[in-house]
Amino acid sequence: MKPTTRSPSPRTIVAIGLSLVVLAVIIIAVSLLDSPAQERLRRLDERRMSDLREIANAVDIYWTREGILPNVLDDLADEKGCFAELVDPETGAAYEYRVIDEDSYELCATFDTEDAASDRDPYFKDLWHRGIGRQCFTLTSQDRE
Repeated sequence: MKPTTRSPSPRTIVAIGLSLVVLAVIIIAVSLLDSPAQERLRRLDERRMSDLREIANAVDIYWTREGILPNVLDDLADEKGCFAELVDPETGAAYEYRVIDEDSYELCATFDTEDAASDRDPYFKDLWHRGIGRQCFTLTSQDRE
């Protein structure tokens, strides 16, 4: 007697097909997500950019009140309304600040990731565009009335 081979039922074929689709979606999703370590670095860099923008705002306030740029970032610590973080959130090292002339200055920080946000906003791209490593931004204080 010859053994009979049964072909898979349509239900089995659909179940296998759906399982393969689900597996493919999971593999694609995992490959698109950053690792937890990479996500942590990205968040730290976002914090650094936020800190630098807050420092720039505080420098503008100081310049408006005093008529000069602060000599060092620590001069901002005593200013009313200044809540800028003056140190790197990971290393605790002070952000770099250097006066260029009477109303221009440079702020520097070290970044771990490439800036993707700058591709969305032309203003951000021109003023705050950055790469990986030590990056410096040359800024000018707001004009006084």
